[in-house]
Amino acid sequence: MASLTLKNVPDKLLKELRKAADEDRRSLSQEVLHLLEEMLDQRADRTPSEKVQAQLEAWRKLAGKWQSDLSPQEEARQLRQSRRPGGREVDL
Repeated sequence: MASLTLKNVPDKLLKELRKAADEDRRSLSQEVLHLLEEMLDQRADRTPSEKVQAQLEAWRKLAGKWQSDLSPQEEARQLRQSRRPGGREVDL
C-alpha cells in the first residue's frame, strides 16, 4: 500500500484531526483516510448540476472581494493590450 506525507498542516487542523481521531477511536492516519474516503464518496454522489451549484456558490462568495491596485482605466487598458491582435474590438 502506498504512503502519503502531508506538509505544512496548519496547527489548528492537526489539532482538530487528532480530536476527531480520539473521539472515533482511530489512529490519526486511520481518521484522515476515513475522512478522505467519506469526502470522495460524497463528491462522487453529486450530480453534475449539484457540482455546478457548489461552484457557483463558491464564486458568489468571492465576488466583489478582489480589488486591483490599478485604476479602472489602467485595468481596462491592460486588458485591451493583452488581447491577441485581430481580436474583437471592445469599447469599455
